[in-house]
Amino acid sequence: MLELIMCIDDDPITLMLFKKVAQKASFAKEIICSSNGQEAITFINNLTNEDTKPQLLFLDLNMPIMGGWEFLDLFNNSNYYHSNNTKVIILTSTIDPDDITKAKSYDNVIEFLSKPITVEMLDYLKSKI
Repeated sequence: MLELIMCIDDDPITLMLFKKVAQKASFAKEIICSSNGQEAITFINNLTNEDTKPQLLFLDLNMPIMGGWEFLDLFNNSNYYHSNNTKVIILTSTIDPDDITKAKSYDNVIEFLSKPITVEMLDYLKSKI
């Protein structure tokens, strides 16, 4: 079981479902949600204790204010990523092959999954992490 994960998605229903499924799967002790990339970056930058930083991020691609690609670019160019090695799971409704190819260009993106999240998906990720 992971200590802390974060789900970044602008849809409140997706966030609620994600929390319920992750709790049911005993995937993480704590789950933090952000409604866009900017909110997530601000949250991450305000963390002071290395132990409290998310071990895994679930990231939607299409969001207002700051989308998933913009978040990944900023996150990967920050001191945060280099000091923590947080892994990212793209969790999105897009099925565009170009998005899948682009996701593979980021070293910290370990999986590309389609919404909605399921217990089976999380079980699969447990075996992969």
